[in-house]
Amino acid sequence: MFRFHGLGRPFQVLAALAFLLPQAGAAQDSDTQEVQRYVLTDAAFTKFKQATNRLAALPDRVATDCDDDSPTIAASVAKIEATPGAKAAISSAGMTPREYTVFAWSLAFNGLAAWAVSQPGGKLPPGTNPANVDCCKKHAAEIEALPKLKSGGCDDEDAEDVRSE
Repeated sequence: MFRFHGLGRPFQVLAALAFLLPQAGAAQDSDTQEVQRYVLTDAAFTKFKQATNRLAALPDRVATDCDDDSPTIAASVAKIEATPGAKAAISSAGMTPREYTVFAWSLAFNGLAAWAVSQPGGKLPPGTNPANVDCCKKHAAEIEALPKLKSGGCDDEDAEDVRSE
């Protein structure tokens, strides 16, 4: 797992996904476009937060794969659907596994954009919806309070530091 200095744990996990989005070819291009088109809303954030809390309460928590350098939305959805109870936990919050995944990736992408624009001389990355960045800023404290969704695979001692240069 990557560690992004100045970002809380949920952003660390989600931010790793956002950095990986452009790296995986044609399927990833359509995933990147879908994530960038997704509009973050307060209502969807409420559902996402409920789903994340319900996922965290499962005995077999949804794992993040530290060695996966080419995630796709479909692969992430498949991991959710393969975890006992995860699909039901997300559905009970009013989302599908795909919407949950796209929301999470959009949250990561826009959370990093929010951080980028807060830096001296920072500008919004191309394709970034300013309203999504505002949504991330508005819910920053709630995002920081979200539980970590990981069970094994890597831990903080094995984390790779990623710093802006």
